[in-house]
Amino acid sequence: MGPFLPDAVRAHARRAPGAPAVSEGGRTLGYGALDTRSNRLAQALLAEGLTPGQRVGYLARPGILGAEVLLACAKAGLVATPLNWRLAARELTRIAADAELALMITQSEFLGPARSVAETRPGTPLVIDGDGDGEAGAYAYETWLSGAADEDPGRGSENAVYLQLYTSGTTGLPKGVQLTLENTIAGPAQLAEMEWRPEAIALNAMPVFHIAGTGWLIQALNAGARTVTMPDFRPTDAVELMERERITHAFFAPSILHMLTTVPGIEDRDFSALETIVYGSSPITPALLRRSMKIFGCAFYQKYGQTENVGSSTRLLSEDHDPDGPRAHLLRSAGLPFPYVDLRITDPVTGEPLPRGEVGEILVRSHQVMPGYWNRPEENAKTLTEDGFLRTGDAGCLDAEGYLFITDRIKDMVITGGENVYPIEVESVLAEHPAVLDVAVYGTPHATWGEAVTAAVVLRADADPVTEAELIAFAKERIASYKKPRTVHFMDELPRNPSGKILKRVLRDTTGGGESSA
Repeated sequence: MGPFLPDAVRAHARRAPGAPAVSEGGRTLGYGALDTRSNRLAQALLAEGLTPGQRVGYLARPGILGAEVLLACAKAGLVATPLNWRLAARELTRIAADAELALMITQSEFLGPARSVAETRPGTPLVIDGDGDGEAGAYAYETWLSGAADEDPGRGSENAVYLQLYTSGTTGLPKGVQLTLENTIAGPAQLAEMEWRPEAIALNAMPVFHIAGTGWLIQALNAGARTVTMPDFRPTDAVELMERERITHAFFAPSILHMLTTVPGIEDRDFSALETIVYGSSPITPALLRRSMKIFGCAFYQKYGQTENVGSSTRLLSEDHDPDGPRAHLLRSAGLPFPYVDLRITDPVTGEPLPRGEVGEILVRSHQVMPGYWNRPEENAKTLTEDGFLRTGDAGCLDAEGYLFITDRIKDMVITGGENVYPIEVESVLAEHPAVLDVAVYGTPHATWGEAVTAAVVLRADADPVTEAELIAFAKERIASYKKPRTVHFMDELPRNPSGKILKRVLRDTTGGGESSA
């Protein structure tokens, strides 16, 4: 075990206060400044009367602000709650109400939705960073910060929840994954596997409301490395940033790798500084992995996990990435469990352990497993076993050497572009359309996004005609754009088993997928 996040930053600030910690655009914050500013933010939050365990919402793109909020909450005994700026207003307010936010921090770009979020709890203070400073009824972030003392409150404990990330549940309702300082610790062995060191320069192109973005930031801060953030990901800009900043470490979802490898002239770019690419968040095809390895010419390292265990259960080490060797089949695996992870394959009905080679539900146990969902006792009982295992909802098997091969998802979740989409949420929206009689949503293969959200719809016989484009637009108005179906198949009826359950595997096989231009 290594130091907890606030202790790691404190140590780096003492050792090398001027060493760069986080960069955003043309601005870089050193470890000394990050430590001091997060102290001030912690004191400013406490001065508002916030008490231990209360949730602090923030709506912002990746950057310095997210690092300051994360550390300040850890130091003050509060809970940082990043919100997904891609969500529709009604989705944001639903999450804000569930979290019972005590204060809201945002960037001026998101002032409108941030005000809506704050208004879900009358009297919730709103703090604005950026051009919106001075807005009526809100604090200007820098002014608010400068009026606070820089004394470290030192209130966080290893078992205290300091981070709450929201992920949709199988019912479509948002669930707050609570994470403690102990959950997010990155030990020396784990950092060494990916060759983290203070001289490393990490690209963070993932959003802070995603475990990939926040987790990658936490690892870099633990290592004393510099994080270069991308507030808005564009493939060509990312390539130029990697060259200019001499990026050594990067985390990418497979969909991002696909976009990067198709940038014109990518084969001629200079990636000589690049040492390690970590990938995860969704399945990757062997073809894309081979192409990425050829273009970037660095070590590749896969992670498999969930938000509920900080995104890390197993890893496929760089030495196991040998596409032309005798162990090339391992490219289809999720690798070996981390040394601190207990992994079981069990019968999803009986819960009994299964022998190697047999497919069952993947269960994991480690110090990284969450203490539970926020205010979800029934979900906790379904997800966490009495002996501390997390039921992942994924199906897989272990080979003779202990490598994990994921065969399917027991849950019907669709992973598109590294984002989780639960079919029931999209189905519920489409079912609101007056022309829709029956609907099923599922994932189909997509060259760029990994999977595409696909819908099969049965229309009412007495309804006015409706087109595929109209249904997609109807969904887009009510949920985040990435959740909308890319293709809608019209059917006379949906295939079901004798008990009435929709056979989504049959739908995948018969409709095939494809993509709409919508």
